[in-house]
Amino acid sequence: MTLTYELQVAAYITSAVLFILSLGGLSDQESAKRGVWFGIVGMAIAVFATIFGPGVTIGPVLIITLVIGAIIGVVVATRVEMTGMPQLVAALHSFVGLAAVFIGINSDLSPPHDMLPAELIIHEIEVFIGVFIGAITFTGSIVAYAKLAGKVSGSALILPGRHVWNVLIVAASIALLVMYMSGAGSWTLYVMTLLAFILGAHLVMAIGGADMPVVVSMLNSYSGWAAAATGFLLGNDLLIVVGALVGSSGAILSYIMCKAMNRQFLSVILGGFGGPSGEQQAIEGEQIAIDADGVAASLEDADSVVIVPGYGMAVAQAQQSVSELTRRLRAKGKNVRFGIHPVAGRLPGHMNVLLAEAKVPYDIVLEMDEINDDLPDTDVVIVIGSNDIVNPAAQEDPNSPIAGMPVLEVWKAKQVFVSKRGQGTGYSGIENPLFFKENTRMFYGDAKTSLDALLAKIA
Repeated sequence: MTLTYELQVAAYITSAVLFILSLGGLSDQESAKRGVWFGIVGMAIAVFATIFGPGVTIGPVLIITLVIGAIIGVVVATRVEMTGMPQLVAALHSFVGLAAVFIGINSDLSPPHDMLPAELIIHEIEVFIGVFIGAITFTGSIVAYAKLAGKVSGSALILPGRHVWNVLIVAASIALLVMYMSGAGSWTLYVMTLLAFILGAHLVMAIGGADMPVVVSMLNSYSGWAAAATGFLLGNDLLIVVGALVGSSGAILSYIMCKAMNRQFLSVILGGFGGPSGEQQAIEGEQIAIDADGVAASLEDADSVVIVPGYGMAVAQAQQSVSELTRRLRAKGKNVRFGIHPVAGRLPGHMNVLLAEAKVPYDIVLEMDEINDDLPDTDVVIVIGSNDIVNPAAQEDPNSPIAGMPVLEVWKAKQVFVSKRGQGTGYSGIENPLFFKENTRMFYGDAKTSLDALLAKIA
């Protein structure tokens, strides 16, 4: 069975429309499931139309590759927990980047022979840019994966003169492009690939843990542009459209997140350019612990409660316990709401997905800007596994690495309980003065274990 060119084009158009509908559906929690199904159907149509399209020979290699890929995809999807989604997304971005590199090099090794001079120039530019973006995406995603998975430190690696080195690598890549188009040979492409590998790793290594959600979104954008460049190389209109959708949406999301964190977009994508310097303020006081009985007693007396979830909730898989606590408190007539920071967790929307999975009502899950003004009038705030997004140093210490970043002002509430494993710092390695404030008590232990102990005290 082989589709005609016209049927393939029709299938690609259908897929493109479904992908656009998918993006639209993902903009709202209630329509997200429908949006995911639009994406699944669109991708199924695209794969079918490509495999059975004109010019494709269905042989053993293609069939074996498809089967292996499908098996790996099913295994990964069923085994990876929500806590592993950020690093999984980063790893998948690396595949797109590496595919762009391989396709570009293959196109260089087997160039079309029926091109006019002007077409050949455009083709060579497409090859070079596609490989350059793909190589940066590949190593950048690998480093992001390693940071998110805890394989390497989440702290920024600041090398002397790092921006000078980045500029020199880009300048050398441009010079190699000129040489490549002047007929110097394929070695220029390979040298540029090596330099782009180094650049991608260096850019992400220089970005601290507090900015990693933006990095994941940024790499998503890079993978989209790499796919679009590959689409131009292969003459595949659907790859161009999908790549442009992913690239532009990822860039827009990165920009929105940077605005929410009071970060300069170019500063983040250029490897943490600039930033505060100097000695951070010393923290006075001590962390005071509290047990489940103390927390339960305060909740019994409270009329309004705000819960702030973070990555620690995801690690402990405590979302069901949080949902049950919410249900019981609301049954007692208490006003319970959630405060969600734009970059809570390590992936955009991470907390929203977990709470939706635990059947927490959408209408009580509020964004930071919607809840901050109400925190001074809140009786109790429960922080579950969060550090940077509730850190007052962002407002009080101009030398803090997160200085100027908007945060949930939980310290303004009457009482704050922080569910935390121990006294260590958060993912970005920044100490939090909130833990030492007079109205804060530390509810130590695994988040799920602690919340289950609390539930035993609340009928």
